[in-house]
Amino acid sequence: MVALATAESDEQLLSRAVADLVARTRFPVAFGGLQHGGAIHVSSIVGARTRSIDGLVVQSERGLGGRALVEKRPRMAVDYRRARSITHDYDRAILGEGISTLFAVPVMVSGEARGVIYCGSWSEAPVGDVVARPALGVAAELATELRVREEVSRRVSRLPSSGDGLVSRAREELRETYAELRSIAATVQDDLLRERLEHLERKLAALTRDDAVDASLSSDIHLTPRETDVLACAALGATNSEIGADLRLKEATVKSYLASAMAKLDASTRHAAVMKARRAGILP
Repeated sequence: MVALATAESDEQLLSRAVADLVARTRFPVAFGGLQHGGAIHVSSIVGARTRSIDGLVVQSERGLGGRALVEKRPRMAVDYRRARSITHDYDRAILGEGISTLFAVPVMVSGEARGVIYCGSWSEAPVGDVVARPALGVAAELATELRVREEVSRRVSRLPSSGDGLVSRAREELRETYAELRSIAATVQDDLLRERLEHLERKLAALTRDDAVDASLSSDIHLTPRETDVLACAALGATNSEIGADLRLKEATVKSYLASAMAKLDASTRHAAVMKARRAGILP
């Protein structure tokens, strides 16, 4: 069975997101957990002054995070101690840390809340756009990474293999996943997240390469990221309008990128360009 070697775990992705919360919202303490069995298991904490949050398990509908989990939307308590809209099952943990203002954001993956990330302060601090926007951004980026990682892992885990490498059907499914991954990365604004997605792309592309790759072509041909995006979609038989919709580009722009890629590959048709890009190891 093929596997994505050294892929980050969900917990590692969560830990990075929690660290990003502190850096980007400037709230002093942040923590978060993924959902298992209807409960949030807090596994990452940054900036805490005590150990009161350690090992916290938040049940759905309970507390601020439990409400965010079931309602699938952010929840805020400016004065947590006196908040009337939530249960106070976890006061020992939250108030024990001295948190006054708490903001909880669900991590939504394919319409389901996969976890909750929190940021808080030890004094009352209304959560305006300056805090809410980056916190929502961190949650969205984490959701994107989880969704991409799960989809790639799901597809790769189902792939059969034979003595001659991946069978034809499996290879085509990997190519489809590669194109989808590039289309997602192309719409991401955060540079670090895009780099991590591109790292996954390279691993995925390597799974389908074989001895047919021509090293001399690899060194001579240099496509831009956008040219590669367009060609990867074209390799699946997508039309220019379909490619434009996937990559959020105008159809005329797609034609321009495709023409440029074909010129660099010295190919007269998109099919020939795809074949040459595969021989060069640019596409899986």
